[in-house]
Amino acid sequence: MHIEDMDVFKLSHSLTLKVYDQTKKYPVEERFGLVSQMRRAASSVPMNLMEGSHRNNRKEYRQFVGVAKGSAAELKYQLLLSDDLGYLNEGAFKELSGTNQRIIQMLEKLSSSLKNHKERDTGTGFRET
Repeated sequence: MHIEDMDVFKLSHSLTLKVYDQTKKYPVEERFGLVSQMRRAASSVPMNLMEGSHRNNRKEYRQFVGVAKGSAAELKYQLLLSDDLGYLNEGAFKELSGTNQRIIQMLEKLSSSLKNHKERDTGTGFRET
């Protein structure tokens, strides 16, 4: 299975697009601060999934999944901050935060599966290290 076909990739890409859309509405003084950080954190999740899936082995892939999880955690705080600053309406905050939390859970499962499954069980072609 290609990474682009996995639900966690699709959902994180969709969330990135929504973060870009929502941050267009932020105050201009946040353009190089919070807006830039949020866009980087959101896009880092699918970017790291894509890069990790193209690495040579399961251990490297799992490291990139960990980086993606860290970026999702960073976005979790940025969404909270945005809400507290009044930059997001309640509906947008709930939607973005809920989706982000779901992605974090999916990344945890993906990381566990990369740690626990043997190469012969998954058919991914990764060599074990």
